[in-house]
Amino acid sequence: MSPDTISEMLKRIEQDDVRFLRLQFTDLLGLPKNVAIPVNQAEKALTDGIGFDGSSIEGFARIEESDMLLKPDPATYAVLPWRPHENAVARFVCDVTGPDGRAFEGDPRHVLRRAMEDAAKDGYVFNTGPELEFFLFRMLDGRPTTQFQDVGGYFDLAPTDLAEDVRREIILALTEMGFEIEASHHEVAESQHEIDFKYSDALHTADNVITFKFAAKTMALMRGLHASFMAKPIYGICGSGMHTNCSLAKDGKNAFYDPDAPLQLSKTCMHFIGGLLRHAPAITRLANPTINSYKRLVPGYEAPCYVSWSASNRSTLVRVPAPRGNSTRVEFRSPDPTCNPYLAFAAMLAAGMEGIREEVEPPAGVNKNIYHMAAGERERDGIGMLPGDLAEAHRALLADDLICRALGSHVVEALTNVTEAEWDAYRTIVHPWELDRYLATY
Repeated sequence: MSPDTISEMLKRIEQDDVRFLRLQFTDLLGLPKNVAIPVNQAEKALTDGIGFDGSSIEGFARIEESDMLLKPDPATYAVLPWRPHENAVARFVCDVTGPDGRAFEGDPRHVLRRAMEDAAKDGYVFNTGPELEFFLFRMLDGRPTTQFQDVGGYFDLAPTDLAEDVRREIILALTEMGFEIEASHHEVAESQHEIDFKYSDALHTADNVITFKFAAKTMALMRGLHASFMAKPIYGICGSGMHTNCSLAKDGKNAFYDPDAPLQLSKTCMHFIGGLLRHAPAITRLANPTINSYKRLVPGYEAPCYVSWSASNRSTLVRVPAPRGNSTRVEFRSPDPTCNPYLAFAAMLAAGMEGIREEVEPPAGVNKNIYHMAAGERERDGIGMLPGDLAEAHRALLADDLICRALGSHVVEALTNVTEAEWDAYRTIVHPWELDRYLATY
């Protein structure tokens, strides 16, 4: 960071009457972490970084190599609008480095930046635009429940949608933090909502995903509600997805658009889709990182579970929305909002770029409802299934050399440790379903 940038940043902090700074970063699981510093430490943070113990952060470092630094990214500066404007609190998203200033290979932000730099070698900028769904549940005695706050349905209005005020406050807060909100509405399930913000380059978008979830939870809590981004909190109704629209730009133009090609989709776009489908099983481990994620990826709820693509069909994994020209994009429908967006976007980009470089042709698009196809029909058409649980998805990741290289050995090893611990805890516990099913019978 240049001295001029630091000087300008310090002036802005002073003009905003900021008294505390939150230095934010993200752990391997996609959970935001931060350290708060008084404003008199701002120059030190911007110049040298602020030290912290990486051994205490999930997936970061062993205790013998735990000294790390947080380096604020000046482009991510934002005043927190829900805090008082006098003696304000602001935040920076930070990069994580070692004491020598070199990027830490386990920093999810670094993983995505590295993938984007690789795409830039071929002149591409990777843009993403996620659609985050979430539930607003009631709190009881200070703890979250799964009790609905409203009984609204898709696109319903107040008074059915009792959480409309919360949604509005989330939007106002995000707008003050620099978001360009495109739409918000009630989703299909009771108490389920969606807020969409404008696409940007993938690193900026991933920062925004973390900020979005943090702001939504904060604003909901201030109203006595809990904003849950869990993939499938309630059996029998729709889960929450994070459909991710993505595109590549080259020389300032949308590289996915070709007015003279079939469906007006360029070879670059078709090969990108081919790469996504080739590596879809491994990407699933990043896009759907929890045990619960796989309760969403089942037929019947518009969540994809089959490796396929279409120009319009919402039962496929990859869909190409109707707009063309500069709006041409590919919608990858499997991610859910529990994912670490940095890792998920990095894996998607690595897969797509291999598809482009190796000219991978996708199979024929599927225009009928795959959920209604018999297993033999799907097999005949070459339609495979996504992994059915976290353990299967992780095995697919470990078998995929490209995605493992995109993540780096440190991240893959840490993800393996997390997966093994999570899966062992899940498979050895006695669940209420088992008691209901077997206790009286046997």
